[in-house]
Amino acid sequence: MSRQNWRPGNMLYPLPAIMVSCQREGEKPNIITLAWAGTICSDPVMVSISVRPERYSHDIIKETGEFVINLTTKDLAFATDYCGVKSGRDIDKFKEMKLTPLASEKVKCPGIAESPLCLECRVEEYKELGSHTMFIAKVVNVSVDEKYMDNKGKFYLNNSDLIAYSHGEYKELGKTIGKFGYSVKKTKK
Repeated sequence: MSRQNWRPGNMLYPLPAIMVSCQREGEKPNIITLAWAGTICSDPVMVSISVRPERYSHDIIKETGEFVINLTTKDLAFATDYCGVKSGRDIDKFKEMKLTPLASEKVKCPGIAESPLCLECRVEEYKELGSHTMFIAKVVNVSVDEKYMDNKGKFYLNNSDLIAYSHGEYKELGKTIGKFGYSVKKTKK
């Protein structure tokens, strides 16, 4: 086997491709596309997102202390990319992409109705880390699209055609190759 050593870089792929919505009171809501996001704690439920300070949404999130993480799907791929390359300083991304603001239950900014799952978040703290500010937030409400639920209330998120971001490309998530714990599950003889 032959390998090369490269300079340090952020090569942890694939990542979730998410649209984060935010809004200052009295202003239009905005959407920023991020891939630098993740789960950081399950009790309390907490997430992090990292945003460059020069991005329009950065100051909105810093000032309001809240945002909504909206998961993205194959049907939302074009809007996901668009909301990542256009600035909310110049345009109304909800209007341009024909997305529907979804009233939130616990925060003042809207989610995106076309997203299968919206995580309403309140910033607990933020850390300025060089090129990005990491916002650490509590998830205060989760809104799910009922079309992905069965009549017993089970949510089938994996049926929503989620997408991921990998090294500059949006990717469809593939087939299931196992479930949590399958490597140690006892098999029938």
